[in-house]
Amino acid sequence: MTRSFFVCCLIAFCVSCKNEEHKEISEANTQATWSEHIAPIVFKNCTPCHRPGESGPFNLLSYSDAIKKAKLMKFVTQTRYMPPWPADANYTHFIGERVLTEKEIRLIKNWVESDTPRGDSLTEPKALEFYKGSYFGKPDLVVYAQKSFAIKGNGTDEFLIMKFPYEIEKDTLIDFVEFVPDQRKVIHHVNGHLISYDPAREFNYMTGESIHTDTRAKLNDVYSEMHIPYTDKKQPEFPTLTPNVVYYLPGFIPPAYPKEVGGYRFKKHGAFLLNNIHYGPSNLDLKDSSHINVFYRKTPLQRRIVETQLGTFGVSSIEPEFIIPPNEIKTFHTSSTLSSPISVLSVNPHMHLIGKAFWAFALKQNGDTIPLIRINKWDFRWQYYYTYKHPIKLEAGTTIHVYGTYDNTNKNPNNPFHPPQSITQGNGVESMKTTEEMFQFIFTYVPYKEGDEKMDLERR
Repeated sequence: MTRSFFVCCLIAFCVSCKNEEHKEISEANTQATWSEHIAPIVFKNCTPCHRPGESGPFNLLSYSDAIKKAKLMKFVTQTRYMPPWPADANYTHFIGERVLTEKEIRLIKNWVESDTPRGDSLTEPKALEFYKGSYFGKPDLVVYAQKSFAIKGNGTDEFLIMKFPYEIEKDTLIDFVEFVPDQRKVIHHVNGHLISYDPAREFNYMTGESIHTDTRAKLNDVYSEMHIPYTDKKQPEFPTLTPNVVYYLPGFIPPAYPKEVGGYRFKKHGAFLLNNIHYGPSNLDLKDSSHINVFYRKTPLQRRIVETQLGTFGVSSIEPEFIIPPNEIKTFHTSSTLSSPISVLSVNPHMHLIGKAFWAFALKQNGDTIPLIRINKWDFRWQYYYTYKHPIKLEAGTTIHVYGTYDNTNKNPNNPFHPPQSITQGNGVESMKTTEEMFQFIFTYVPYKEGDEKMDLERR
């Protein structure tokens, strides 16, 4: 390298740095206004949850809403507490990421410290119009429980089985369902199936108990009391069951895939059977009237989705034994090797209160690593089903590795026990208590087809 060429490169580098510095200073000194700068940020990242009927505790639908919470907005964005996105965006990208850039955070700070100027109200964007009672818009069918459930304010967990029966004019197809919790602060999780009845058989599923205490020991008796079986004494005794059609966790938004994948057959006669709905401890007597939104499908079923899970109740064991001693921070591992190639669509890490960090990746036979998800700071309140922008191809022989770290010390403000106690995954339904723990990596996939890597999973 000649001396003159080196000097030219150095000058170019210095000029570039100076330009970037001027750019940052300019951005920092920008007179941010609601109309031009802040509204687009808020409407994209905040409004979907901060609106009536959703998880946000206040509305952010307008300028008047925003100025009431301006100082709070500055604080939660400066600390990156909001918008909530636990997954590390530097490790893997997903659809719907809500991660503010440094520039956006500076603009919010500038706007608040400049006394929240509005700017030209005629040019400000309008907040998207949302359908009240659904994250996705107006559903094709709303199914309600036959009666509301009275939550006792006794500070204990409750586990129930619930039946949401329906009857429609004719058989059809559905894209997905959306469980809409009435008491968001209390409902911890929901797992539910779709039950479909053969119209040539006899049944009376509209009668019987609709709410029953969850007990695995006498499940067939429970189903009989809920009038789930056919009544004609023929075989099979029970109607067709499609598992895991209904799902809910705090912060959960059901994945809505493009027409190439997903969907279910939806019979004229049927019911959603919430085989486990968990109400966390409440100190108040409450009434819960949650409902289920159903969205019909306009295209034929093409590729059905498969769901599986590693870890607790899953296809792989946890090492070492899943016991978190008091006053310890401990990491656990689980893994599974694929026997055939798959295209991974979505992933859902799951832990409870003392979860600290979560990491999942796939290791190919040639030693290459495929990042799946990393959560550096686990937050029990936000448990998304993360959907990739394009399916992740995992070849046969690839091993999925998952690591979970738990903080069972007094320094963990979310620890349910003071002083700390030994925590395990419990037995059966007991493991689902918030005071117990779980270590799960749930994911959905379809068998791999050539070109899956290019499939766009974002619905528009």
